Order: sequence, then structure tokens, then C-alpha cells
Amino acid sequence: MTLPTNYIELKDFLDHKVASYNQPDFIENDPICIPHQFSKLQDIEIMGFWSSMLAWGQRKTIINKSNELIQLMDGAPYDFIVNHQEKDRERFLGFKHRTFQVIDTLYFLEFFQQFYQQNDSLESAFSQFIQQESEHIGAALAGFHDLFFALPDSPRRTRKHVATPVRKSTCKRLNMFLRWMVRQDDKGVDFGLWRSIQPAQLLMPLDVHVDKVARKLNLLDRKQTDWKTVLELTEKLRQFDKKDPVKYDFALFGLGVLGLV
Repeated sequence: MTLPTNYIELKDFLDHKVASYNQPDFIENDPICIPHQFSKLQDIEIMGFWSSMLAWGQRKTIINKSNELIQLMDGAPYDFIVNHQEKDRERFLGFKHRTFQVIDTLYFLEFFQQFYQQNDSLESAFSQFIQQESEHIGAALAGFHDLFFALPDSPRRTRKHVATPVRKSTCKRLNMFLRWMVRQDDKGVDFGLWRSIQPAQLLMPLDVHVDKVARKLNLLDRKQTDWKTVLELTEKLRQFDKKDPVKYDFALFGLGVLGLV
């Protein structure tokens, strides 16, 4: 593949790839297929968040493990979360995914139950930490992390599964989840259900595929891959679309996972 060599060529190239990959066909083999099984806001939030937190390793395995969670919650995540009793958690004692263990599963259940018994939507768990004029969602990610682990006796080991920019993490999985919930278009992939965070405030979900392609396209100068790298890449992509820079996740991820760049 011949790579673009200037701004106009690169923008046209990326816009074309976004149009190619931001399609319903993308859903079937991606973890976003999990929340797409539901129509209720809270079901979409719960399974969108949980499947994105499990999103490392083979996509097929991530999808299978997320479907296992849905079955354990009787096919109705929100209803189960809000109404289940302590004894109902016993069925989760055999659930794990890579380093995501039983203790992590039980804490996710505890957080969700306490949160949804007091709040209608997970949106406020992020949006309360930023302003409408905030440049990006960095403070929302940090604030959510602290809120998520604010319950008494929250397991220290579970913290590795919910990232924060305070630890200089790329926060790839959180940024991916927020892309799903916030981005608004008519393509049918992202949900666009949350309105108190703007697409312009989103940050790129930076995984190995996106990182590799971004470097080949000279979109990154920073040698290491960390929080500052996410900020640098998103700022570069804002030059192509300041209102929706994260739409280019479709292009960079798609090119990377298909091995086209």
C-alpha cells in the first residue's frame, strides 16, 4: 500500500478508511457487539463497560467471556445488578478472563449494584468530573477511577483493570468505552447515548494496532506509548476533524488489525 505523504493526502486517506470501517459489518467481530444485544440504556452501559474492561487478548475470546457474563446475569444485566441478592453472586465464582479473577468480578458487581441503586445512568460517573468547556476527558477518567474504587475494602488488585491517567496509562479500554457511548453519527456502530460529554472531548483508544499504524503514518513523534502519547495523537487527529477526532480510531485500528499498513 502506498502511504500518503502530505496533509491533504493523509486526511483523504483516513476519511476514506473511516467510511470503510465505520459500518455495521464492523460490529459482529468486535467487542462492541456485546452492548449491541440490548436496547435499554443501563444494559448497554453495564455490558459496554464490562466488555471493554475485558478487551485484551483475542477478540473472539473477549466476546465469548462477555456473553458468559450476560448468561450469568440471566440475560438482563441491569435487572440482575439492581435486584440480585448476595447468594446470587455464587454463580460467578467460576468466572475469569486472563488476569481478571473472581475477586474482580465480585467487586464489579458490588460497584454496579450500589451505583445503580442511587443513579439512573453511568454517564454521571464520568461527566461530573469535567466541564462543558474542558479540552478533553482526562479529568473524567481520573475522577471515575477514584469513584469506582471509593467503596470500603475495594480490592487493590482490581485497580489494574480500570486505568487512570494519574498512572500515565493510555486508558485504552476506558477511551474505547467512552467512544461507544458518546460518538454520534448515523452509521449504527457507536451508540451516541451520552450528551453531557462532547465527541470533541474524547481521546483516542491507543492499542498496539493504532500505535503501530499511527507511527507509520507519522502521526506520532513520542517514542514511548503512554498517556502523553494519547494526547499527542488525538491532537494530531483534531487537525483533520476538531469536532470528532476519535472517529479516526476506525481507520487506524482497521488498518492495523487487517495488517494493511
